[in-house]
Formats: sequence, C-alpha cells, structure tokens
Amino acid sequence: MNYTAYGYAALTVLSMGISAVAQAELTPMSDETMGEVTGQAFMEIENFNNVTGSTLDYTRMTLGMEVETRVNIDDVTLGDINSGADLAASRVALGHIARADGAEYNGQNYLADETVPFEAARPYLELAEDPDPTNPRLVGFRMGFEQARGSVSSVTSSFSGNIGLKITDDSTGVVYDAALLNANSQATNYRATHIGIDDAAVTTDCATGANCAPLSHAQSLIVGQDNNGATDLTSDFFIGFHAEDVPWQSPAGANVINAGKGVYLNLPTSMTVNMSDLATGLSRLRTHQTDLGTNLF
Repeated sequence: MNYTAYGYAALTVLSMGISAVAQAELTPMSDETMGEVTGQAFMEIENFNNVTGSTLDYTRMTLGMEVETRVNIDDVTLGDINSGADLAASRVALGHIARADGAEYNGQNYLADETVPFEAARPYLELAEDPDPTNPRLVGFRMGFEQARGSVSSVTSSFSGNIGLKITDDSTGVVYDAALLNANSQATNYRATHIGIDDAAVTTDCATGANCAPLSHAQSLIVGQDNNGATDLTSDFFIGFHAEDVPWQSPAGANVINAGKGVYLNLPTSMTVNMSDLATGLSRLRTHQTDLGTNLF
C-alpha cells in the first residue's frame, strides 16, 4: 500500500472545494506581486523509512496550525478489552485556570481566574506500515504535536505508555526517572496502576506505599521539556494505536520512542517531584470555572 496516495487525495479534495467557490478567471501574477506574498503549507506529507531499529515505512501528515486551548473531558477509556483498559481516566483536562495573581506557567505570569492554555503547534497523523510485499499492512498510527506545552490533569486508574517525570528520593536526595508500576510493584508500561521508583538501590512496595503511589495521586502534570527550571515546548507528546510494537521517531529527529502494542500515551513532563509529595498526592490545578479544589465530584 502506497500512502503517498493520501497526499493526492487530499489535494484533489482541496481542489474540488476551491473550484466550487472560486469561478473567477485565473491571471498571471507579476514578480513584484509574488514578492509581496508569504505563506505556509497547510498540510505537509512526508514518507520515510530510516528510523533506527525499524524496518517499517512511515507516512506523516502535518497540519501547519497552532492552537491554544482549555478542554475538559469527563471520562476517557481506550483499549477496553480482556477485562481491562489500556488507558482509563476521568476528569481529564488540558490547560487550567490560575488560582491566584502572579501564578507563573509557561514563562508567563497570570492573574487569578485567567486561563492558562495548553499550547499545541503543527498537529500530525503518522502511519507505520509493514512493507512486506507479500503482506503489506498497517501496524500502527499515532496522533501528536510537533510542539506542545501545558498542563494535563486527570484521575487515572490505568495507563499504558510513558510518563516522563523525575522523582527525588527524600532520604538520599537522588533523582530517579519515574517508573510505571503494577499493583505488585513490578515495572510495566502496559496498564500500569501506580508510579514510583524502580531501582535496585531502593525498596519499592506498592502495597505499603514505599516509593510507590497510585497514579491517581498525579492529578496534574506539566507537559513540556525542562530547561533549567523553565518549561520549553516538547516534540514527544503523542498517543498511538498499535497492532504490534512500533518504534516512532521524534518529529525533531532527536530520539526514537519504542511504543508497545495497544494504546500508548507518551507524556513527557518538565517536572521533578519529591517522592513524599507524590505519596500524599500532587495538588490538582484548577480546571473548572468554579474552583472545585480537591472536591472533584
């Protein structure tokens, strides 16, 4: 299957739409007039197969647009099969509302009751195809943004993917990459229920809460890339759907993320938190016009 055809189809549809509303005669533009015109392609289509560690063919369709938004969703359940869900969360929100004057997010100061938007630029849809000539097939697709930054809030009970969070061990001051865990304290990126530290140097026990906390304790996270305490835009925020494991290359080309079978949410954050704060629960940002505080219901 040649997904270059998607580009021709999109161009055909666009041309048909234009022909329906624009019947005026086309006339040549002078060099001077052309020199005064600037613009950017609304859609870009890339085909490539040079992803490290992958034999797949990829097609990425990117829209040249930017969005600032604040969205609330009651419930999200994805991959609900085999007595569980790959991703299950309630009270999901992108962006939030400042609670007090002088609140600083994304490098800006906000007044109380001002919206702090979730920023997203150049959304894309990417397809991954097995090019086997005897059985070409689509093995996965993902949706994401080339640039993203802002708060993501939820009460999560099951998570498949990666949460890019740093956790400080209160007793030693050592900073670890957060690990997704199951109820048996085992590291996993498939239907995890807890988050904490997974390292031979520490004791982790989700039953007792030792270096482990339920995912519902991480109710608000800041998506982005840490830059000496500031939050820069990230190119690795995406959600994918896969028939098998799929390596995805960052739109910036800096790294490859190996996404597991099923639903996979990659949630990079700019945050470093103390394990003790995660154990008691990170404060949820204000995500409704009426401030519910900790009373989510």
